[in-house]
Amino acid sequence: MAMLRACCCAWVFAWAFSGAVFAQNLLHQPPETTRIIPSIEGSDLYKTYCATCHGVDGKGGGPMAQALTAHVPDLTRIARRNHGKFPLEQIERYISGEESVTPAHGSREMPIWGPVFSQIEFDLDLGRVRIHNLAKYLETIQR
Repeated sequence: MAMLRACCCAWVFAWAFSGAVFAQNLLHQPPETTRIIPSIEGSDLYKTYCATCHGVDGKGGGPMAQALTAHVPDLTRIARRNHGKFPLEQIERYISGEESVTPAHGSREMPIWGPVFSQIEFDLDLGRVRIHNLAKYLETIQR
């Protein structure tokens, strides 16, 4: 049992570290050098690209969150911050980079995912599908 626990701890640490390294490198690389996962499922995209900062539960406590200068928002309260309505189109625009935060909220530390999700040459529409699916997943984790 102790061996299994040690293996699980090692796996979790490796996953968190690799995700943190991926997120840190992503901030400094052009979109075309970033690897895209084959899945277009919102939950898979979230786990791969968002959980390192926002946490597996979406509450902002991912392994990279402490290394960032900006506060990582709780994604489970988007609807609550918008009078109980989840602003799907606005979230899609924010993820894609089409809409930025206002200067009062500081700089944009979150990577712009539109170019990353659209980097597959044969079907650029999949980038929009990924963004939509990711935003729809965020809608499902609202409290």
